[in-house]
Order: sequence, then structure tokens, then C-alpha cells
Amino acid sequence: MAKYDDNKSKPQISRELFRRWRDARQNWDVEARNAVDFTLGNHYSSDESEALQAVGQADFVIDRIYAAVDKLKSLLTARPAKFSVIAREDSDNKIANVWKTILEYVWDISNGDSNFKQVVHDYAVTGLGYMYVYLDPEADYGRGEVKYTHVDPFRVYVDPASRDRFFNDASGIILSTFLTKQQMLDLYPDLEEVIDDIEGGIDSLYGEDYPSSTLKNTNSAITPDEAKNLDYYVNQKYQILDRFYKVRVPYYRLFNTVTGAEKIVDPEVYVQIIQEEENIKAIENGAIEIEEIMQTRIAQCSSVGDTLLYERILNTDIYPIVPFTNIWTNTPYPKSDVNKVKDSQRLLNKLFSLTLSHAQSAAGLKLLVPEGSVDNISQLEKDWANPNAVIEYNPEFGNPYFPQPAPLTSEFYYLIDRVEKYIDLNFGIPELLQGFRGDNAPETVRGTMLLSEMGESRGKSKLRDIEASLAMVGQVVYNLAKDHYRYAKTFRIVQPNNDITEFSVNMRLYDDKSNALLTIENDIQLGQHDIRIISGSTLPSNKVSEYNMYLDAYKLGLVDDVEVLKKTEIFDKEGVLQRKGRMAQMQQYITQLENQVKKLSGDLQTSEREQVSARKRTEVEKFKSNLNEISTATKLKERQKVMELGNLVDRMSDNMEAEEK
Repeated sequence: MAKYDDNKSKPQISRELFRRWRDARQNWDVEARNAVDFTLGNHYSSDESEALQAVGQADFVIDRIYAAVDKLKSLLTARPAKFSVIAREDSDNKIANVWKTILEYVWDISNGDSNFKQVVHDYAVTGLGYMYVYLDPEADYGRGEVKYTHVDPFRVYVDPASRDRFFNDASGIILSTFLTKQQMLDLYPDLEEVIDDIEGGIDSLYGEDYPSSTLKNTNSAITPDEAKNLDYYVNQKYQILDRFYKVRVPYYRLFNTVTGAEKIVDPEVYVQIIQEEENIKAIENGAIEIEEIMQTRIAQCSSVGDTLLYERILNTDIYPIVPFTNIWTNTPYPKSDVNKVKDSQRLLNKLFSLTLSHAQSAAGLKLLVPEGSVDNISQLEKDWANPNAVIEYNPEFGNPYFPQPAPLTSEFYYLIDRVEKYIDLNFGIPELLQGFRGDNAPETVRGTMLLSEMGESRGKSKLRDIEASLAMVGQVVYNLAKDHYRYAKTFRIVQPNNDITEFSVNMRLYDDKSNALLTIENDIQLGQHDIRIISGSTLPSNKVSEYNMYLDAYKLGLVDDVEVLKKTEIFDKEGVLQRKGRMAQMQQYITQLENQVKKLSGDLQTSEREQVSARKRTEVEKFKSNLNEISTATKLKERQKVMELGNLVDRMSDNMEAEEK
């Protein structure tokens, strides 16, 4: 942490550092400003233009640089960045998907595609691009939103002693902003009295954020240096200095021994937590353990002149102004692709100027006349313009003849081609994007895809550095969003295929009877996560390769036909998907009806079986009753027959005895 004179106020320190850091980067300012002009097509100084015209050559420009910048930008920003959220502990995995949605949401509301393109443009042209993460207090109907935006590199001043690629070791970073008094009152309505006391014309103390160019403006583009002088009132501005620097502040670690949940909160939140009745009991019985820890955080001091506007501590240890550095020089002043190829562009302009001069010489008819062969040269010039003229000359002194300029060799045009390719090569543009010539073109689609992947290797090398900066942007968004979004909120993202992804966070669930807090669903204050960028997510996709991959997955049963259809380029794809969606809904409805019919049929069969079973039970009981009756009756009849038989036997015995007598 840097030490400053205690006798100076924070605004005074900001002013002093601004002047020192501004003076330290003057060489970079001029070089970067010239690179901006080069990209706009301003390739000559006034002296260079006059020197060319003096020898009969035009200050001709074949602008290969702007085309190369545009190609590089389209290559590296073809698709939105995709963030990956990695939980530091297993307990944090549940919230990881929520954070992924939040990061996509912030990209969406910040117009991330447009800002990212401008950052890459500055990266290629000046060597530095910046993304600034901030809190917009007026967004979401005054509840505020975390956003980020592109920042002009000429407005950012960095500690020249920094040796880290991302300026993490810098003692501070200053953002310069020029505002009118009315703009200041609109932004800071609570500071009206303070602003009224500020003397005007403060910008004269600091100079401008846009250094003058050493090149002349050869087209109609208005440069920032020129635009600032177009309106009198634009010059009546105040320069706001937002200085960001690192401080050490106390934070508190709250660990729930029951659930294993962990929170790290600032002193303000800590005081609120320990005053809640339920937390007081939890702390007393040991359910919540508290540990004070010192943390590095970014302080922001905003001032104009010697007047302090506000100061605050941001819940992040990463500077919210994230640099995208191009050709690293171990200083805060990297080189750019444009500066690296300026000499090549000048050579290309020279070659085309020579080609133009040669064409003019060949097209302009010149006649060499031997001395004495023509009596009147002036008359010869007039007669020469007449297609039907008869011209006399004296052959004794020689014949008039046309001198033909020497033709340009094939090596001359080969050199032009090589210079153009060299410029594209330094920008890391694949040859496939430049177009193939002659026998260089691949014969097969597979060969084209292979050459494309090989050609993109240099561009991907640049992309790795850019992705590292994007990951830092995501980490700052994570830190600030975690501090800001403490209330219940729903984050909703509409995907390109019109699918909707949404998560509700910080939803408090209470007991219906006791009204006690049961839990907080999707509490984004819990856990710690690291933010990464899915490698290559911003690069253009190979549609043929991607379609074949999905087709193979479909054949293996890993995806359905709808996912394959999404990767095709057929006409009315959305209409087909909608119709298939409706068909799928109808099929689902039919399936539901069929299941209902099956259920009803099963119920009916079960009912019928139950009815049959009941009838059978009745019949069985009836049969049993009848059977008992029959059995009883049978037994009575049998006894009667036995008695009758006994009586018969008795009568027969009596008769036999009577006959014997």
C-alpha cells in the first residue's frame, strides 16, 4: 500500500498523482494517438505529403490496417463470452449455476457484445483496452444494477511502477472524466452546495485526455482532439478524478457449525447480523463461529479540484478498471498491432504510389524529337493533337520516337502481396479469412476445417490473454454483485433460441405458524467461487463441424432431433422448431390422454374383477349353505332309512319265529 503525505488531502493526492502519471506516459500518448489516426486513414504528416507532391507522387493511401483491425475484431468477438463458475468447496456447487445466470444477465444489461468489440478495437489500435465494472444506482427502478462498460484508454492513468500485466501491483489507477456543471448536478444532486463552491475552468489545470496528433487529418473523420473544440460550452467542464487504490480493512468470517455454511461480511453487515435475535442465540450456543480477518479491498476517492465528492470501499480486491494489454512490455504502456505494422503500411502506400506514377507515365504520351528535325516545336504540339495532321520533319537529324517506360517486374507486385500478408500475419488473422489464391485452396471441406484451425492458432494466442482479462471482469462483477444483490431478485435471460433461463435468489422462506425464518433459498452470499471464461467461446464456430458433431450425437442417442435442427441453416428454422414444438405438445397431450384411458381401463377391469369376485363369493356362500342343507337333509334321510331298515329286520325276525312255532 502506498504512503502519501499526511498533510495533503485525498483530492490533493489525486491531483498530484494524476500530473505525475500523465507526464510519465507522454511517449505512449503520442504513439497511441498516431495509431488511432493510422486506423482512420491518416498516414502522412504535412511535411511527408509535401515531399511526395514535390517529386510528382500522390500521398496515396491503401488502408490495409483498418481492414486488419476489423477482421481481428470480428474474429475475437464473434460470439458472446461464456462464463464458467467454479465452486471452491463442494458445498458451493448449488449456487454455481445461479452465478452463471447472474453473469450472463450482467453481460446482457451492459450491452456486453458492443462494449467488448470496442475494447478489442482499442486493444489492437492503442495496445490497451479497458472494461470498467461499476454500480448503476438508477437502474432497476432505483434498486441499482451491477454493470460494466468500455472506457477510453486515454482516460485511464496507471502507476508507472506497475510490472503486472493486469496492473494488480499498481499503487493506484485514476479515471479522468470531464463533465459540465449541470451533468455533475444530475449525477450528484446531494452535493449541490459542494459543487456550487467549485471554481470553473478546472480542466486547464490538468490538460486534456486526448493528445494532439503529429499526423494530418486527410479525411472527414472528426478526431476527439478536434471534437472538444466544436462547442464553447463543451470546454466549460470540470475534470472528475476517480482514484482507485488498495486498503486493508477488517472483515468477519461467520461459520455455521450445523450446516457448514460460511459467510464473509463487511463490518456494516456484521453489525446487522449479530443484532438479530436468532443469531444472538446461535452465537451463544456455538452454532455460529466468528473470526475477524483483514482483507485487501479497493477504495474509491472521487474528487474535482481540491473538493472531495465522495469516497467508499468496494467489495473487491481487484481494480474495477480491468486492462486488456496487447504486446506486453513489462510496463503499463504496451505496444499495439497498429504500431507494429505502421512501417509496413507506409511501404505499401509507397509501392502503390510508385505503381500509380508508373501508370501515369505510361499513359502520358511523350515524343522525343531530334534537335533540328522539326522547324516549329509549338506547331508540332498543336498538330500532334490533330488525328488527321500531316507533320513534316528532317530525317537527316533522326526520326521522332516514343520513349517507353521500363515495365514493372513481377517481383514488384509480389512484394505488394507479401506486405499485405505480413500486416495480416502480425494481427494474427488466419489465412483462411484472407481468401485463398490459385493452388493454395484446399480441395475438401475437411482440409478447409484443418487449415482453419491451424490458421487460428495465432489469433487464439491473443484470445488467451483477452480471456484472462474477461475472467477478471467476471470476478469483479461477482464480488460487487455479491455485495449489492442482498435482496430477493429474479434474474431472467432470454437465449438466442428464445428459451428462458431464470433464477430467483435470496428468497426467504418462513414458517406459516411461527413466522420464523426457515431458510434462504439460493442465498448468493454463501460460499466462494472462481470465475473463468470457457475457452474459445467468443470465437466464430465452424458450423459444418458443429452440425456433424451434433448429428453424430443424435445417432448415438445423446441428443434429440430438435437439438440437431438448431444447428442447421435451413430456411425458416424457427418456424420448423415452433411446429415441432407444437407437435411435441400435441404428442404429449395424446400420450397423457392415452395414459388416462389406460388408467380408466385398468380401473374398470379392477372394478369388474372385484364385482365378479363378489358375485362368486355370494354364490359360494349360497352353495355352501345349500350344501349344508343338502348334507343335513341327506343325513336325516339316511337315519330314517336305517330306522326303516331296522324295523323291517325286526318284522322279518318276528315272522320267522312265528312260522317256526
